[in-house]
Amino acid sequence: MKIARRLSQLTPPPGGSVVTIGNFDGVHLGHREIFRRVVGTARSCGACATVITFEPHPLRLLAPEKAPPRINTPVEKVRLLRASCIDLLVILPFTRRLAAFTATDFVERILLERLGVRHLVIGYDYAFGRNRQGDSAFLAAAARKHGFTLEVLEPLRFGTEIYSSTRIRQTLLRGDVRGVVGVLGRHFTLDGTVVPGDGRGRQLGFPTANLLTRKELLPAAGVYAVKVRLGRRMYDAVVNLGLRPTFAGAAPTLEIHLLDFSGDLYGRHLRLYFIERLRDEQRFPSVAALQTAIRADIVRAREILAAARVLVYKEMFDCGIGQNRRVVESSSR
Repeated sequence: MKIARRLSQLTPPPGGSVVTIGNFDGVHLGHREIFRRVVGTARSCGACATVITFEPHPLRLLAPEKAPPRINTPVEKVRLLRASCIDLLVILPFTRRLAAFTATDFVERILLERLGVRHLVIGYDYAFGRNRQGDSAFLAAAARKHGFTLEVLEPLRFGTEIYSSTRIRQTLLRGDVRGVVGVLGRHFTLDGTVVPGDGRGRQLGFPTANLLTRKELLPAAGVYAVKVRLGRRMYDAVVNLGLRPTFAGAAPTLEIHLLDFSGDLYGRHLRLYFIERLRDEQRFPSVAALQTAIRADIVRAREILAAARVLVYKEMFDCGIGQNRRVVESSSR
C-alpha cells in the first residue's frame, strides 16, 4: 500500500481510481464493507483502490470540545487499512485551508484532478467540504456532470444497532470488551512500551509490567483477562486498568501480570488483546484481601483464556476476486 500525505504527491493512476472518503476511526465491520466494495470494484476495472482520510480528525480543528477520543492510533489505522488491501491511502493534513474547501473544490481539485476518480463509494450518512455540502445528493449531481459513478452504501447493522464508531466507544466505556468484537470484527487491542512502576505488584507477590500507551480510548477501569503478544510469543495475562483504589493517592495505571512468565520486560513492546472483563476495580479493606482477590482473578482468567483465541480480521483479495476470511491467531506457545 502506498501512502500519500500531501496533494503534491498525487498524480492520477493510469487506470483511474475507485475512491472512498472518511475518518474510519475504529476500522469496524461497516468500514470493512466499504473497503471490500472499493477493492472489488477497483480490481474489476483495473483502477487504483484508494482511501482518503484526514489527520487529525476534523473536529479536533473545528470543534475541539466535541472531538471524540480516538479508537485507533494513527499507526493502528494505517495497519488496519493495509490489511484491507487498499492500494493507495491518502492522509490529508486537516488544516484551516483544507477546511475551507467547498465540496465542489474537493471533487474537482482532489477527486478528479489528483486521483482521476472513476467510481466513488460513500457511507449513507457521509458528507464533506465546507458546511458539509458534499452529501449524497451533491455527489450524485457531480457524478453525472463529471462522468464518474457513485455508490452509496446503506447502513450495516449489529443486531438492531448500526455499526458505528460511536457504538464502539460506548461499548468500551462500559468495559464490554467481549461485546465490542461483534462491531469491530476483532478483539480490541492496544500497544505500548513497558516502563518502570512503583513495584507495588512485586511487593504483593504478583509482579506487573506498567504499560505506556498512545491509545486515547481505553476500556472502563477494571480487571480484564487478556492475551499479550511479546515478540513472537503469546501469553495469558491479567490487566488492572485504573486507580488501584486500595492504595490512597495511586496514579492511573495499566498494569499487566503475565502468567507463567519470568524475566525483565522494561523497554519491551507489548500488544494486548482484551478478551473479557473480570470485575470492577474495588477498594479492599486490607492488602491480604486484595491478594485473595488477585488469586481469584488469575484462576478465572486461566479458565477463560484457555479456550480463547485472538481474532485478527484480515481481508484477502486474489486476482480481483473479493474473497474475505477471518483469521484466528493461534495462542499456542
